[in-house]
Amino acid sequence: MTTATVRPGVRLTDDQRLAWLRLIRSDNVGPATFRELLNHFGSAAAALEAVPELARRGGRPIRVCDADEARREIDAHTAIGARLVAIGEPDYPAWLKAVDGAPPLVGVRGAVATLGRPIAAVVGARNASISGRKLAMRIAASLGEAGLVVASGLARGIDAAAHEAALVTGTVAVFAGGLDHAYPPENVDLARRILDSGGAHLTEMPMGWEPRGRDFPRRNRIISGISLAVVVVEAARRSGSLITARRAGDQGRLVFAVPGSPLDPRASGANLLIQEGATIVTAVDDIIDEIRPMLARQAEPEPAIAESGGDDAAMPVDMDESDRARVVAALGKAPVELDEIVRFAGLRPAVVHLVVLELALAGRVERHPGQRVSLVE
Repeated sequence: MTTATVRPGVRLTDDQRLAWLRLIRSDNVGPATFRELLNHFGSAAAALEAVPELARRGGRPIRVCDADEARREIDAHTAIGARLVAIGEPDYPAWLKAVDGAPPLVGVRGAVATLGRPIAAVVGARNASISGRKLAMRIAASLGEAGLVVASGLARGIDAAAHEAALVTGTVAVFAGGLDHAYPPENVDLARRILDSGGAHLTEMPMGWEPRGRDFPRRNRIISGISLAVVVVEAARRSGSLITARRAGDQGRLVFAVPGSPLDPRASGANLLIQEGATIVTAVDDIIDEIRPMLARQAEPEPAIAESGGDDAAMPVDMDESDRARVVAALGKAPVELDEIVRFAGLRPAVVHLVVLELALAGRVERHPGQRVSLVE
């Protein structure tokens, strides 16, 4: 099948954007499955037609987002001065588009141009110490003076301090919920001031979505994904800040950590990151000096997401129930690469990819970074 890609700088039509939104808001369609569907069927419109039957073949029916529901979400964004930006469009964050599992659509409110500038993230403990907050503010202010936008997650403590210090130079708050659900409530005023000062809010979640615990790790991959570097100031060993830092490392970003007392549990995570290879921060210039060479680099081009307006039909893939059974037999609770399934099952890659797509839509497999999947039943 030959398809046209959504090239950087080319905007979706209104009909395409509606179809993209319907597809990503349908059950069991995450970023990786969305990409597979578009690359296989040529357009979101064509994929929407195929999804119910694919899920049925995978073993379970699913809910497909209807057009009215998607239009209401688009209208809700418009009502608060926000909009949905697709990967490949000019306003999509340049460094995010190359991340494994980058969201096909993000909701943006505020100064969209802020997302086109170089970004560094400052994250850390919610129960931060006074000295930790002061240090976060100093780092964020210095990054801003060096021409960088500061990203964080609007959380209490270090996040809020970093946003506050970067208001005058530019800051981006990444939400775990919808753009109409700034969290926590005590930082609603800070969220408003970010917009008033020329910053931006960013999320992949639908309007009206209230953040849940499992939504914060998803948010954290976006914080690191839009950034050239992540700076951790105070973080426990089991914390969202460490998740952000590790995702940054996986994404090829710079990771910095401010050391702290071994007696303070709020410093244990940052100290661990240093042991694992993060760059130790002894002065703000340490961060600026490391980031400066990256400012001249262009983000890697995103893997193509095909969109041909729905005119192309997917090439048929010949297979039967025995092929599906062989793919399922190759799966287990431990993540396995798709190439390994191809070798184990002795099937063509197109067959394996289509069966995994059916199972993913039915909610029977979970996708992992590095083209790996695992069985969830």
